[in-house]
Amino acid sequence: MAEFLAGIEHLALARWLKASFVAYPIVNALHIMSIGALLTSVVLMDLRICGAFRSLPQAAFVALLRRIALSAFAGALVTGSLLFSVKASTYAAMPVFLAKMALILLAGVNFFTFLRFARGGDELAGSTILAVLSILLWTSVLFAGRFIGFL
Repeated sequence: MAEFLAGIEHLALARWLKASFVAYPIVNALHIMSIGALLTSVVLMDLRICGAFRSLPQAAFVALLRRIALSAFAGALVTGSLLFSVKASTYAAMPVFLAKMALILLAGVNFFTFLRFARGGDELAGSTILAVLSILLWTSVLFAGRFIGFL
């Protein structure tokens, strides 16, 4: 595994990010923007599922925010992968980084669980629970990510 992670750090793109004065900060800023868009859209979507913003039609509101969340997640995934490539060995050894990855995985499982039940057309009795869990998981991802920079 150590060789694999070292190989990631030696990719041309990772070396370029390390060497560039502006590339790494730009990628980092884009990562933060993506996370901001992701968390904002997820929280608004989940709050609507929990009953907030009742004047807005739930199906249309959630569909719009889901598209934004998926686009923001894609942006965070790409930029996060680039940031990871610079110090892959270091990050992979950090328990808080591993916790962040586990939380993202749990948030994804929660999302697909919600989709599976929603696809059936039934008003999922546990949708509020899944929405609250989603908010908690994505907020925890944000906190774990911030801790990575300080540990």
